[in-house]
Amino acid sequence: MKVERQTVDLSEFPDMVVIYLGMRVSKPRGLRRLFGLGPQIQRSWKEQPDGLLLHEDIVWSLIPPHVGMRQYWRDLDSLERWTRSEPHRSWWRDFLRDSGGTGFWHEAYFMRGGAEAIYDDMAAPTGFSRFAPVRPARGAMFSARGRVQPGRTPLVAPVVSEADEHSS
Repeated sequence: MKVERQTVDLSEFPDMVVIYLGMRVSKPRGLRRLFGLGPQIQRSWKEQPDGLLLHEDIVWSLIPPHVGMRQYWRDLDSLERWTRSEPHRSWWRDFLRDSGGTGFWHEAYFMRGGAEAIYDDMAAPTGFSRFAPVRPARGAMFSARGRVQPGRTPLVAPVVSEADEHSS
């Protein structure tokens, strides 16, 4: 039987961002963090934030628990605005104070080229960090926009400034 090949026309999405996100449990208390955030995250994307084109859940592994998602965003501006709004703003601020026995990461891929990633409290390398040199997330490497568009400042101020993050 002949294979039916299809493709997609992405011309309506020239600035699309595909982002993979993951949370990995590293300590027993991390299960509580993971299961506490799950329903909140589900509610947030079901509210269809402006610019979110699609959300898909992913299970990376069961042992250790490592779950995540893949999201397609219209553009970096939409994604950045959402990450600086509630409830994401509170989740991120709280995580940066205490990872709750979990590690978090994301990798983003941009239609116009480029990719960037962040790894916070990850017990084991994942994704890009398994083959590329790992650097501190400081200066131009502090924000996703800085990592993918050097010299451009974020559209919206970060949840926690670099100075505040490194002062404690």
